[in-house]
Amino acid sequence: MTATSTDSSSASNASSAPDNINFASHNRLGNPMTRGVLAAIVSNLLFSILFLFGVFLQPLSGTQVAGWRMIMMLLSLIALVSVLKQWQHVWDYLRTLKSLKDWLLFILPTPILGGQIWLFMWGPVNGLGLDVTLGYFLYPLVMIVIGRFFYGEAMSRLQWLATGVAALGILHDVLQHGSISWATLFVCLGYPPYYLMRRKLAVPPITGLLSDLTLLLPVVVMVLIQTDGIGIVAETPRLWYLLPILGLISTAAMALTMTASRYLPVSLFGTLSYLEPVFLFIFSVTILAEITHQSGSVVMYGMIMIALLLMMLDGALGYYNRKYNNQLQGYNEPQIETFPTRRRLNKRRIEGMLNGSRFRLKRRQQSSSKKAAKPN
Repeated sequence: MTATSTDSSSASNASSAPDNINFASHNRLGNPMTRGVLAAIVSNLLFSILFLFGVFLQPLSGTQVAGWRMIMMLLSLIALVSVLKQWQHVWDYLRTLKSLKDWLLFILPTPILGGQIWLFMWGPVNGLGLDVTLGYFLYPLVMIVIGRFFYGEAMSRLQWLATGVAALGILHDVLQHGSISWATLFVCLGYPPYYLMRRKLAVPPITGLLSDLTLLLPVVVMVLIQTDGIGIVAETPRLWYLLPILGLISTAAMALTMTASRYLPVSLFGTLSYLEPVFLFIFSVTILAEITHQSGSVVMYGMIMIALLLMMLDGALGYYNRKYNNQLQGYNEPQIETFPTRRRLNKRRIEGMLNGSRFRLKRRQQSSSKKAAKPN
């Protein structure tokens, strides 16, 4: 996907005011930054809409909806990778897993993702929508703390302040109610190990998700058979078109996320990802009609909202600071490398061949030197 140019010297030569306005509007929509921002907002909104499908797909239970969603996601990913013609990149990565340790690290995170998808669909129809939402509010803050203490990444003052404010909000509710929901802890503490193991092997996101869903497929099919999830769908015509819609929304959300990650710098892309828990909160309070005090106090939600705003401000300031210092990555380079480009893979192979050739030449030279140094 290529960005359209936003620079045009002919804009100032337009003969009429309306033409100037239309041309400026077209330029704004054609700007890669504008495209990226719109793609990020819509993708977060679509992922949040998936949160409601547990209600839309009744009489299926939350567990059955989670199973069907995994099947629809897998079909969507297969279609997406096929359309983008990226299967070779998937095989290229899998061939890098050589040892048993590599394969164990690659497979171990799969049950974590399965549990997270299950809770995401099961929670809203079982009165835990806000608890799940709170976990997604806290997850970015937990990842920042992990980055600080596991990887030695520096935290800005705003990040420290946001983490402290969120911690005080949680402490307030723990002291007041004596506990915090298991669903909240499962989300905010469950995802970090998943991403840490994925990061250790540098797994491309789409390749990892495709592998996870493929490995989970036998379990999902078995659960649907045992709970009569397939029979319910067969007897409910309304589900015949809602399930494909679930797949289409999943595909669109993933495709837009890839578009946003390609057009936006990392800091801005990360900042906009905080919109998803905001949408989840709004949907939980309005459409799901959950009452906030059942899942936490107003004080806690208020402080976590403040922490989230501080995080977004920190991301925006980081973006503008890098932009001012001309340190932004190019728009045409993927900011989150879902698939390494064929050119990049070929470059790595060529570098490997050159390094091997230099090594063999050096060994021959050393061998010749040793032979020449031996006395006759």
